[in-house]
Amino acid sequence: MSAIDAVNRIQEIQQTFVALQTGTVGSASATASESFTGALAGALANTQTGTAGTAGSAGSAGSVTGQDIVADARKYLGVPYVFGGTTSSGMDCSGLVQTVLKDVGISSPRLVSGESTLGTAVPSLADAQPGDLIVLKNNEHIVIYAGDDKVIHAPDVGRNVSEVPNWLTDADIETIRRVAPSTSAAASPASSASALSSSQMTQLLSAIQGSLGGASSTTSGSGSLSSLLSLLQGGAL
Repeated sequence: MSAIDAVNRIQEIQQTFVALQTGTVGSASATASESFTGALAGALANTQTGTAGTAGSAGSAGSVTGQDIVADARKYLGVPYVFGGTTSSGMDCSGLVQTVLKDVGISSPRLVSGESTLGTAVPSLADAQPGDLIVLKNNEHIVIYAGDDKVIHAPDVGRNVSEVPNWLTDADIETIRRVAPSTSAAASPASSASALSSSQMTQLLSAIQGSLGGASSTTSGSGSLSSLLSLLQGGAL
């Protein structure tokens, strides 16, 4: 259940609860309603803050996509190959990868041998996605898969960083490494940010029950509050 759905459900329960107060002392009903509203506001503030915080931390760690890596790599097209270079004045193959990953907030070793252990392994070229790192046999070279069967790399002395048709086959490859989640995986934390977790819903229910516990004794049916809370919990968790 999302936070919005929870609010709507709770408002319905509040209306039902207030209706059950009919025939009781007016001040007690008013107090119960005010207490309910205060508890609801406080509990929702806590749960929504907690949910947003979780999404924020996930976003900062997992918001980079393979397309982001490709876009950043394209900024360096035309940079001359310089052995050991890591700047726009010149870079080698592993220097390009390290610089691009640093730009998007991913820490990377300096040499191909270290970069070949980043992220998670991809089974084959058929499974490659934009932003994946392709390492040649014996860690001799590393390129960035750009999608559409193209790669971006710093080729060799006398040449520049370029985007070219992929010439590699699986037989040429030591490993393919995925250092950024797919677009769908990166989007999932954001989509879950509006949902209340079980622990947050429990906190919400406890706050409401605590605020109305005293007033529930004035209702015509002593089990009404428990029934309403059970209804909310059953629909939310």
